[in-house]
Amino acid sequence: MTTTLASLGRPPVGVLLRQWRVRRRLSQLDLAGDAGVSARHLSFLETGRARPSREMLLRLAEQLEVPLRERNELLLAAGFAPVYGRRGLGSPDMAAVSRALDLVLTAHEPYPAVVVDRSWDLVAANASVALFTDGVAAHLLEPPANVLRLSLHPEGLAPRIANLPQWRAHLLHRLGREAHLTGDPALAALHRELVALPGGTDRSTPDGIAVPLRLRTGDGVLSFLSTVTTFGTAVDLTAAELSVEAFLPADERTAEALRGGPVGRRS
Repeated sequence: MTTTLASLGRPPVGVLLRQWRVRRRLSQLDLAGDAGVSARHLSFLETGRARPSREMLLRLAEQLEVPLRERNELLLAAGFAPVYGRRGLGSPDMAAVSRALDLVLTAHEPYPAVVVDRSWDLVAANASVALFTDGVAAHLLEPPANVLRLSLHPEGLAPRIANLPQWRAHLLHRLGREAHLTGDPALAALHRELVALPGGTDRSTPDGIAVPLRLRTGDGVLSFLSTVTTFGTAVDLTAAELSVEAFLPADERTAEALRGGPVGRRS
């Protein structure tokens, strides 16, 4: 018996393509020009009057910046096998990725750094992250610990964040944008959950070059700027969906405290 797309509950590939094009705010003419096809052919693909080849589908997905996980969904919807694999970090094939992550985390010491997946669940962290998790409720640290929930929850880091409304606005905007760009319902649900938490938001333009994280500690308020590192050429889902979030000192006082002061010795 043939398995149909309808029985799988998967929308037709043309519908998915149109959803991604609309999400990226591109006209058919714009996307067709970028992908090197006619607008007429693209229209036929979206309406189901034509069936895309595997190569055409991957070309359109590349132009639309569709995440690898969703590219597999497009291929399945068109009747093709997925091309992007998913290996666990413990797999021998991922040894180089694991080593690279360990090197990056170690290199950021004595500054806090974490590895998170697409859902913002904690994958790994360096020792200095203890500065952030000090006093956090145990249930927020149970695997899979979500770093955004840990940051904004009243039993998490939130009471210690001196500029909580500003930091909340930054994180919620970032999460909302990621939920929209990826179309991931899990990210959208996480966004709704975190929006409902107390703490307020302050969307005013911050002083300086970026929104800092200002954290209350036993040594006073320490200020951090966050940076993100990703595997830019990954073709494996696990590697493509991992990122390293590092927190670097925003002022010399914070740098000094982490390098050699009491805070640095605790980490």
